[in-house]
This record gives sequence, C-alpha cells and structure tokens, in this order.
Amino acid sequence: MEAPNATFASHSWECGSVEKSWHTVVPILYFLLFPPAFLINVMVAWICTHLRTKSTFMVYLKHLVVADLLMTLTFPVRAASMLPKASPGLQAFACRFSSVFFYLAMNMSTILMGLISLDRFLKIVMPGRRFLCQSLLFSKVLTAVVWMSLIGSNTLPIIITTDQDPTNKSNEFCMAMKSDVGRSWHKGVIMFSKVIFWIVCGTVMLCYMCIAKKVLKSYRKSRSSNSQGKRKAKVRVFLILFVFVICYIPFHLVRIPYTNLQVISTHTCSKATLKIVKDLTLWLSATNVCLDPLIYFFLCKAFRKMFLRSYSFKKLLQSFDTHEDASQSAETSF
Repeated sequence: MEAPNATFASHSWECGSVEKSWHTVVPILYFLLFPPAFLINVMVAWICTHLRTKSTFMVYLKHLVVADLLMTLTFPVRAASMLPKASPGLQAFACRFSSVFFYLAMNMSTILMGLISLDRFLKIVMPGRRFLCQSLLFSKVLTAVVWMSLIGSNTLPIIITTDQDPTNKSNEFCMAMKSDVGRSWHKGVIMFSKVIFWIVCGTVMLCYMCIAKKVLKSYRKSRSSNSQGKRKAKVRVFLILFVFVICYIPFHLVRIPYTNLQVISTHTCSKATLKIVKDLTLWLSATNVCLDPLIYFFLCKAFRKMFLRSYSFKKLLQSFDTHEDASQSAETSF
C-alpha cells in the first residue's frame, strides 16, 4: 500500500507538470492572436479616423476601437512574460504595466458593450422617444468620465502599489510584487470589476430580451410583406449579444472562485487547475479584439461603406446597399 506522503507527492508532481506545459501553451495562444488582431485593429482605427461622429453609436464604436487596440498592443509583452524562461525584469514589467492596461481595456470594452446595447435598445424598441443619454454631447462626456474613472481608481493605484521585490516570497510573481495596500487594493479592484460586469451583463440581457420581442413582431409583419432585408437587419443587432456572451461571461464565472484562491500563498492542485481554466477563458476574452469589427461592419453603415470602398469590394457594397434600402423603413439603428 502506497504511503499517504507518496500519494500527495505524486499528485503534486502531476499537477506541476500539467501547469508547466500550460505555461508554454498560453503564450503561444497570445502570439498567434496578435498578428491578425493588430492588422484588423489598425485597419479599423484608420477607417474610424475618416468617419465623422454623427451619432452616439459612433462615439461608443470609436472608443471601443481604442480599447481593442490598447488591448492588442499588450499581447506581445503578456505572451513573452508568460514563457517559462522569461526574465524577472520582463515579468515585473508585465505585472506592473502590461497586465494593468490589458484589464483596463477589457473593463472599458465591457462597459462600452453595455452602452451600445442600451443605445440599440432605445433606437429599436423606443424609436419615437428622445432621451438625454442619446445626446451626442452626453455620450462624449460619459465615455471620457468612464475612462478617467477606470484609470484613476484601477490603473494608476495598481501601478503605484505594485513596486515590491518578489524575491524570496511564496506568492505568485505578480502578487508578490504588491505591497499590503496593493494586495488589498487588488481585491477591491477585482470586486469592483465583478460588480460592473454583472451590472452590464444584466443590462445587456434585459435590452436584448426586449429587442428579441420586437424582432419577433417584426418577423411576423415582414413575412407578410416578404421583406427579407428587414429580417436580416434585425438579426444583425444580436451580434453584440453573441460577442458579449462568448468572450466575457466564461471568464467572469471562473474569476469569482479564482480570486479567492489567488491571494493564498500555498500552492494546491485546485488552485493550479483553476488558474489554467482562468487563463484559457481570459484568452477567450481577448479574442473580442477580432470579433468586435464584426459589430462595426454589420451595425454601422458608414463604417461598412468606408471599409468596402477602401478595399474595392464594389459588388459586396452594392449587395449590402440593396439590403439597407429594403430595411430602412423598419430599422433606425444604422
């Protein structure tokens, strides 16, 4: 019969070997994601600089492009710092700066998704009314305030309090770099991010429940008039919900139990397994930088026209314009 200590040592070894293998896989995933994400977002950013800001949707779209580009630029450092033989200096830089801006971009993207969903809700479900939040000036001020609030309450304090020497400490590298105040602030920031996310999540789900009800009514009417363009225009709106559910919800579900274990200095297989799942779902969240352009293309007529004209897709442009003309009477969100 095997001794208890030997069994524990065996499990620890197996857990450690899996974790080490995963440390090689995660950087590769980020390295593979970076080239297409960078190319797409630079192209999208160039197009957006040539578009006039005429609506609240365009305001949120442009800020979402900024957030996506910021997140994309953190991928190389993030990936390189995760490699098994990464230098302590590179790891420290990633912990103090790169990761902080990564999460800033992700939190901003989440909030903007909620604002875009609310904007779609008001324009589709309540097209005849005009609210303060639909004002162009209000949307510009709101997005600026959100950026400043996130940077002031999350980004700068984390950078300032992540200044300790991690040598001879039992915590994981990034947590070991934090002071006592930094560790407490880290937990507070994570809790703040959770609250913001689930508020946004509830808003998005509620908005799309109402939009779905409106779409069903539209389907019944458009069926009788055989207007296929109207139906396609309505369905495109659900791209926002698709991107939100795929990219963000898995990570935030895993983040809840992982945060409780993250501040514990002891290393267990449960903590290692949860970290692997967290890393995978976090990478899935990062793929939103490649999926968000679908929202710009299908939900913003000005962006779509600029994109197709810039890259000479004349036939595709004519096809989309035909569908737009068929749906303009029913869809006010373009």
